[in-house]
Amino acid sequence: MSNSPAQQALQQVFGYSEFRPGQEEVINNTLNCVDSLILMPTGGGKSLCYQVPAIMFAGLTVVISPLISLMKDQVDGLKANGINAAYINSTLSYREIYQIFEDIQSGHIKIIYVAPERMLKPEFIERLQRLPLALVAVDEAHCVSNWGHDFRPEYARLGELKGHFPHTPIMALTATADKATQQDIKKQLRLDNPLIQISSFDRPNIRYTLEEKFHPLQQVIKYLKEQENNSGIIYCTSRKRVDEVSAQLCSHGFNAQGYHAGLEQAVRQKAQEDFSRDDVQIIVATVAFGMGINKPNVRFVIHYDIPKNIESYYQETGRAGRDGLPAEALMLFDPSDIPRVKRFFENIEDAHRRRVEEHRFAAMAAFAEAQTCRRQVLLNYFGEYNQNKCNNCDICLDPPKQFDGTEDAQKALSCVYRLNQRFGIAYTVEVLRGAQTQRIKDYGHDKISTWGIGKDHSPEHWLSVIRQLIHHGYLIQDITQASVLKLTEAARPVLRSQVDLKLAVPRIRPAKTAKASKKTAKITNYDKKLFSLLKNLRKQIADEAELPPYIVFSDATLAEMASILPVSDDDMLAINGVGQTKLTRYARKFAEVIRQYT
Repeated sequence: MSNSPAQQALQQVFGYSEFRPGQEEVINNTLNCVDSLILMPTGGGKSLCYQVPAIMFAGLTVVISPLISLMKDQVDGLKANGINAAYINSTLSYREIYQIFEDIQSGHIKIIYVAPERMLKPEFIERLQRLPLALVAVDEAHCVSNWGHDFRPEYARLGELKGHFPHTPIMALTATADKATQQDIKKQLRLDNPLIQISSFDRPNIRYTLEEKFHPLQQVIKYLKEQENNSGIIYCTSRKRVDEVSAQLCSHGFNAQGYHAGLEQAVRQKAQEDFSRDDVQIIVATVAFGMGINKPNVRFVIHYDIPKNIESYYQETGRAGRDGLPAEALMLFDPSDIPRVKRFFENIEDAHRRRVEEHRFAAMAAFAEAQTCRRQVLLNYFGEYNQNKCNNCDICLDPPKQFDGTEDAQKALSCVYRLNQRFGIAYTVEVLRGAQTQRIKDYGHDKISTWGIGKDHSPEHWLSVIRQLIHHGYLIQDITQASVLKLTEAARPVLRSQVDLKLAVPRIRPAKTAKASKKTAKITNYDKKLFSLLKNLRKQIADEAELPPYIVFSDATLAEMASILPVSDDDMLAINGVGQTKLTRYARKFAEVIRQYT
């Protein structure tokens, strides 16, 4: 194990015995003033990549963050670990902001969180230019890119920072960015030969399940009754549906609260705080809720409706199981929702933006209709090509029927090749089926060898085959070129008949997906009764300090305590999540409970 200064800071301040893959390389490069682009999944440890250098640098670290609630969570967490941090936003008075600037000037504050709009104000930049600015971290960096799923114009101007602070390293961090978005982030932020650190997008503790939507409210109620009062989030596409679902759940005895942008700020803030503090079990929300939420013990996320893109789906489901314990992601899907969602894009005036959104939703719809391992679909979408089944999704647990798809795959791949990799899915299917459209005749594609070789199968069959080839990583859709199909290197052995390829029999009529077994792998190596006692103590401490319980200790830390039974200081420091400050503030109280229990 490394005993570097960064390793010592990780152990002593944050209480972790070792870095996760990629973190230490990023930190060391940042300490050498190298720009970086960090892609790590939700819960993968992005924050430590800038927090560790921040406490080691002599100067100030500025973190650009999009949400007030996220700033507060991060600052509360840092203070709990004994790190002087603050945020500046619209909730503070002029006097409070003035005092923070005084503390920054004196070197008392190491990390400051601000919104992009404030960061770009001339007077704020002038203040920073008079300070030793050590690092700028841009969180949720996909918002910078016009290719990104959550593009924000105020983020697009952050490239100006390089002109103001040419010698200060910039770290861009996000959980979701495809290749086009990654390249655009580097360009927009003017990153100078940055270190690119892409961690695995896999969240193996999350079970992905899709149920066909019949009676959604009854389906959700039945599911919640099996959840044993676990914390969860239910995402809906409209404010009206949020209000309806939350009201119905409350009438059925569930501890639920609605959240959407139409509610007053004070109501939204209280809902989020009550959820963070385990005073509310279930949040029913639009996508306005949750970017960067730090609550680690969310055990399930339900999508009442199909999301508009895979990036949002991945980010929202990623709010479950941040502590590494088993979690579930359930989507209710009705194929008739697809044309309804598509109509949303008709109101986007910018043609480029409209095409990007339409492409991303097409990928999301393909995921919902997929007959291959859902984790494979997600990982391959983000460029992490994986041929191994996960055995923790509805497709793996209740596999669709399969057939030898080698010949069909060769026909589809060959057709893409004969079309010079310049056309999309719909046109490729038309050529395969021998359509005699004017467009096909104009291009002369009724004369190529693959025209009509798939006429014995329906359009739905070929659509399913091509989608599966995309999901398996044999084809990609190039978003930068109007979603044209392109072959990957993995397609070569299929075309050469060097491998046999099994594909799922296309379900032409949507059939009810057999529900995967609800039971997830239980953590059995800790004392459940003691764990409950420790949770009660955590809630009491958190309420007294007016903090969310997870700021004190995560469920994973409590589970480790209930397994190892630490009673001495040294034993406690060996528990992941217990550093020197939390040992003094909290851990000895937990040790006393363990001592009495044992």
